[in-house]
Amino acid sequence: MRGLRLSAVFSCPGITNPLNQAAGTVKPKNRKPSQERLRTGLVDQAGTHAETRKMQSKLLRGLFQWIRPVDVVWLLLFATLHWLSPLRNPAERMFLIALALFQVIQPRIPALNGASGNLASIGIKLLLSYMLMGYTGGITSSHYLILLLPVVSAATTLGWLGTAVTTAVCCGAYFSFLLFLDWDMYMMLERDLEELTLRAAFLAFTGFLAYNLTEAQRREAQVSRNTAQQLVKANQDLQDAESEVRRGERLAALGQLTAGLAHELRNPMGAIRTSAEILERSVPKDNEIAVEMAGNIREEVDRANTLITKFLQFASPVQISEESADLAGVVDRAIALARRATPAVTCKVFTNYLPDIPPVRMDVTLMERVFLNLILNAAQASDADGVVTVRTKITEGYAETAIIDTGSGIAPEHLDAIFNPFFTRKHGGTGLGLAIVSRIVDLHQGKVLVESSLGKGSTFRVLLPLG
Repeated sequence: MRGLRLSAVFSCPGITNPLNQAAGTVKPKNRKPSQERLRTGLVDQAGTHAETRKMQSKLLRGLFQWIRPVDVVWLLLFATLHWLSPLRNPAERMFLIALALFQVIQPRIPALNGASGNLASIGIKLLLSYMLMGYTGGITSSHYLILLLPVVSAATTLGWLGTAVTTAVCCGAYFSFLLFLDWDMYMMLERDLEELTLRAAFLAFTGFLAYNLTEAQRREAQVSRNTAQQLVKANQDLQDAESEVRRGERLAALGQLTAGLAHELRNPMGAIRTSAEILERSVPKDNEIAVEMAGNIREEVDRANTLITKFLQFASPVQISEESADLAGVVDRAIALARRATPAVTCKVFTNYLPDIPPVRMDVTLMERVFLNLILNAAQASDADGVVTVRTKITEGYAETAIIDTGSGIAPEHLDAIFNPFFTRKHGGTGLGLAIVSRIVDLHQGKVLVESSLGKGSTFRVLLPLG
């Protein structure tokens, strides 16, 4: 009661304990640290419970991922075999458990899923099945159909030859139990032999049925894979075609814009050239600087006009007018134009024509421009004493014209870019000549191929289709 009264006094505000008066002033106890410790303990306990639940859920997910539904079915089937067996002896239970565990674990072992691993797993299944039958009656065992396990496994993994060999081995294993019979006590009747033969036939029948079903599934899977690959390729081709269409539309719009701009530039260029000519004629001849500057203006205007002309040739739509023409005659006219060009071609030009090339359908004017451009490029790449060879022949359904020079050659990293517009490594070049060549040849359904070695020269091959 004293302790109870003491607690009551401590709990009543405004009442002083006589013991406290004798010992001095005693401050009331502060309960906040105890409450904080209690709150901290509850939080820690809740965190521990949350971590435990998280770990349990993780373990359950891992367990469900490792144990597949088909594994549960296998275990139930083997348990049913033991439950329905008339013997239910310990040996039977042991081998059924071993077969069930091996059937469940075998797909998870990579070493047992390869070519040699499949043989080993089939052998293990055959051995366990043989031992199960041996301990449950041998030739009269109710578990003789367990031999379907290695037979069907072979049918799904080893092909028809492996299926046939495994089926024969299983049948031989089954008939081998006849060797352990005491023939003084047993007698083989005709119906017994027919029954054994029928069981062996069912093994073979089931094995090859499983093989046929597996092969059909493999063929369907292969067809599906091929179809998927074709769809992927078709989709990629479609995307590439759409990209090319969009690129063509952008280039067409850009070409129309720049072609109009080039046309507009020609008028002021003509006025500048005329003014330069008038200035050149009007200034005194002794004013060498003015005469030289007027000549420079005229030359640069001519160069700009040449660039504008080539650009318009490249940007303007080209309509070809095909006719049957003699390829050698077209090349000869291009060589004659090259010899009259400015600057003049100083190197030697040799020709080597195949005499029996049939007439080729082409736009003569455009192809003369192609050969003229290539011959001028070959001459400009060669030295003054260099040699340019023009050769014709037939190559795989194409009439081939090869322009061969002994110049400096083209660097390997530039070979893929030489047909791009405005790409040039030549001083004073426009970068449009080979682009125009490629475009014209493409309109003729032909090809332009190039081979080059630095320091040895280049070969440009123009292939036009025959017929």
